[in-house]
Amino acid sequence: MNTLYRPINGRIIGGVCAALAQRFGWSPTTVRILFLLSCLLPGPQFIAYIALWILIPSESPARV
Repeated sequence: MNTLYRPINGRIIGGVCAALAQRFGWSPTTVRILFLLSCLLPGPQFIAYIALWILIPSESPARV
């Protein structure tokens, strides 16, 4: 089972998109593009990103 961790390698800003991509088996680039496209719509995307940044734990160096 894939757990949700923000990876140490492959982060752009906070690693949220990379974590979601890793969890669901998608490309990090695809998740990042989808996030950027969602920012064109009204809604709390940035608040959700910051909340996930806080809630998703960072990957520990032992897991690398």
